[in-house]
Amino acid sequence: MTHKKLPFGQLLAIGLMLLAMFLGAGNLIFAPVLGQEAGTNTWTAMLGFLITGVGLVLLAIISLALAGGKVENLAGLVSKRFGIVFSVLLFLTLGPIYVIPRTTSVVFEISILPSFSGSGLSQSLILFLFSLIFIVLTVWLSMNPGKFVDRLGKIITPVFSVLLVLLIGKSIFTPMGTIGSPQETFQDNVFMKGFIEGYYTMDVLAAFIFGGVFIKAIADKGIESKKDISRTFIKAGIITIIGLALVQVAMAWIGATSVDAIGMQGNGGEVLAKSSEYLLGTVGLLVIGTVILLTGVSTNIACLSSVADYFARLTPSIPYKQWVYVLALVSLVITNFGLATILDVASPVLLLLYPIAIALIVLSFTHKLFKGYQPVYVGTIIGVGFVAILDAIKDAGLGEETINNIFSFIPLFVNGAGWVTTGIIGAIIGLIVALTKSSPKRSLPIDW
Repeated sequence: MTHKKLPFGQLLAIGLMLLAMFLGAGNLIFAPVLGQEAGTNTWTAMLGFLITGVGLVLLAIISLALAGGKVENLAGLVSKRFGIVFSVLLFLTLGPIYVIPRTTSVVFEISILPSFSGSGLSQSLILFLFSLIFIVLTVWLSMNPGKFVDRLGKIITPVFSVLLVLLIGKSIFTPMGTIGSPQETFQDNVFMKGFIEGYYTMDVLAAFIFGGVFIKAIADKGIESKKDISRTFIKAGIITIIGLALVQVAMAWIGATSVDAIGMQGNGGEVLAKSSEYLLGTVGLLVIGTVILLTGVSTNIACLSSVADYFARLTPSIPYKQWVYVLALVSLVITNFGLATILDVASPVLLLLYPIAIALIVLSFTHKLFKGYQPVYVGTIIGVGFVAILDAIKDAGLGEETINNIFSFIPLFVNGAGWVTTGIIGAIIGLIVALTKSSPKRSLPIDW
């Protein structure tokens, strides 16, 4: 088969499309707060932040490429049943249960709500009307996934990129102030604190759910070979990662230099809004509001279409468009419970999914080292999943002290990373089982 390569212009458009998917409204709010709190330790903290918030995303993209762009293929290496359960839970969480409602709520609170302060109108009513319009717009833009490259990569991403460059450029040439001393929380273990902060972007999980739609966009450009599609996926992913890193570093810079001008703020949305107003006046509020709105639209489109595409594949009798409507309705209902409730309910599920996702990435990269033995996959996921479930239960406020007392003998358990230890132990046990018995071997869908 003849190998086909995309012209750089088309590859860039696809990379920008993926960047638009990742740069959700929620992702822009973490680095500014880190910058404010870390002060002169910002760059050390950002090194850790970029490893988990950006570097792991590239590994997730490569891992997904090895799985042929489908997370169920990757998770199915453990077992077919586990692959379905994990994928369903992942897609529901990164779609209608958490990401779409969270993104819509963040856009509302930063871009819309300030305009209605003092109006006397019910915040609940304003939220309902806005979320209805916003999600209907998302549905309309999600109806034709084949146009994603044009809509996201060639229109939405360049527009919000220009606006961000305007804001960032102003902050560089006329800084709001000098970088101050770090707050107490960022005086010690700075790298690890930044490392942990990078988790909250949730981009590693997002990479898993965007694969299906992204692979389709590449195939629509005439790339037919599975290996060529995967290679194109990775090349475009590198463009995306470079963009993500530049944006996150710039957001940290804005936060670090903003304290003299706007004081310490409670969240990244406030840091961005007040910094934009300080740097660009009233136009700044319009700029940041537009950026948040466009990034929110792009993320919602990516999530809704990706989840609908997955469930359409899982249940062929229900077409893609019907799933779009159903998932959008669920998203609308959950959005109107409010951002605080959404975060509280989803947090335990995310603590369960994230370690398992990282474990699957590591297993895909080390697949040939343990010859793809299924018991290694099973043992690793059992070890990681056991502690991840305990962490999720603790996060839900159920028996935290008791669980810590019982399982504190596990290294790193109290710090929320005990799953690393148990995952390694599970992998070793799985390898011993595989070597002492006639165990099945798994194959990655794409073998380079």
